[in-house]
Amino acid sequence: MLIIKDLLMGMVPYTPYISFGLLLLAGLNIPVSEDVVFIISASIAATLAPENRFSIFVGCFLGAFVSDLMAYTLGKYGINRILSNKMLIRIKLINPEKMEKRIQIARDYFDRYGGKTIFIGRFIPFGVRNAIFMTCGIIGMKPLKFMAIDFLALLFTSTILFSLGYTFGNNYEALFPYIHKYKFIIIILVFSILFILLIRRHLRAKESEEK
Repeated sequence: MLIIKDLLMGMVPYTPYISFGLLLLAGLNIPVSEDVVFIISASIAATLAPENRFSIFVGCFLGAFVSDLMAYTLGKYGINRILSNKMLIRIKLINPEKMEKRIQIARDYFDRYGGKTIFIGRFIPFGVRNAIFMTCGIIGMKPLKFMAIDFLALLFTSTILFSLGYTFGNNYEALFPYIHKYKFIIIILVFSILFILLIRRHLRAKESEEK
């Protein structure tokens, strides 16, 4: 966090571009916290560059959005290419039948809960967010569908984060303990819901077999 703070605070006139660049790194799975970038950028907009608050927000928003598209593209064209690599299949590092079965399970899940999963995924850090977006690419979710859902979800989360950072100004650091606690609760809820859905799926499959 200190490196991000020093970068942004040290070059205030270039905050929109630095924020954009930092958020792009997140799309490459480099550990850059989207929340920290948004909140510190908003704090700068409130205290040091109020005349640039709109351009700073746009820089953050576009950086996060393009970062999500990068994760999606990495799944669609990068990971899929690895999974279908003939050499890896030949030396049995990848079992195409098992992999296709797993991808189909993920595809069925995203057909039913894809929109909700992407929306909730925007609230979850620790690489889970990127994993969800890459999965969308792997299973072949339509790009326009992914972009539309992600755009709306990002508009919601980015507005909240930027507003909080802007409101707290120089006291933005007081926000982080609450944000981390709140995200931890969301992670527990999400995994609890997924666990319940998997149990229900298993029970239904068992009932079908018995019939």
